[in-house]
Amino acid sequence: MNPEVFITCAVTGAGESFRKSNKVPLTPRAIAADVVAAARAGAAIAHIHVRDPATGVGSRDTQLYVEVVDLVRASGVDVIVNLTAGMGGDLVVGKQDPFRFGPESDLVSQRTRLVHVEAIRPEICTLDCGTYNVGAGSTIYVSTSDMIEEGAQDIRRYGVKPELEVFELGHLHYANKLIRNGAFAEPAMIQLCLGVPGAAPATPESLSAMKSLLPPGSVWSAFGVGAMQMPMVALAVAYGGNVRVGLEDNIYLSRGVLATNSELVERARTIVECMGARVLSPQETRQKLGLPPRN
Repeated sequence: MNPEVFITCAVTGAGESFRKSNKVPLTPRAIAADVVAAARAGAAIAHIHVRDPATGVGSRDTQLYVEVVDLVRASGVDVIVNLTAGMGGDLVVGKQDPFRFGPESDLVSQRTRLVHVEAIRPEICTLDCGTYNVGAGSTIYVSTSDMIEEGAQDIRRYGVKPELEVFELGHLHYANKLIRNGAFAEPAMIQLCLGVPGAAPATPESLSAMKSLLPPGSVWSAFGVGAMQMPMVALAVAYGGNVRVGLEDNIYLSRGVLATNSELVERARTIVECMGARVLSPQETRQKLGLPPRN
């Protein structure tokens, strides 16, 4: 069991959750406000996507990221900013002609996925460690070996710590290879992503298998999608890890009751503390991850 746990809040994501819940923040001001509220509730890290304020659809617009981060920093609330670098990997393969990609595709180079990271230089950004199916249908998320290695080099050059996103055992195997080759500053930070449709399920067996392959000395978290969000909080702590909650992964506090990000963080904090563990502050989390202290 992990006696000292940090909580990450993934505040909005890029999916269609906003069509089901009016509590999903869409504008830079609303996203920043949710980041601040989650931090006050006990989240040490905020994992941030941005959305087109007019449509609610996920966006790669650097200026939207700048606006969110500036508002968070201006709030005076301490929280570790973790920007997604996963936007731009969606490829819809044609059913009749696999070389004719669907108009919903949003596939760009690894360097383009990191434009906002280079501009802002957050403390953390994500690096997806492999390709996987996105639910049923013909959509895949593309992150090739070359892309991963290019991303690792660029992120290190920007002075940002990568959170290695792992959706399958093969992703973890490849991440381990890069860690052994010295691609990342120690300790490696790994996020085990469970329950995403088309990838590894959010079960104790999946978490146990992934945990068994974690490199020594790494710092890891796990999350479950939907109804498995809070059970995965308890499992991750029991297995020695840290936790992630938030509206990116789950929009409900209980059956039929829509949640806010701060409510999900509060629920996770209650679970962690009821298990006898202590929730870490942002400064303590920086020390755990090998990040410089905040000035």
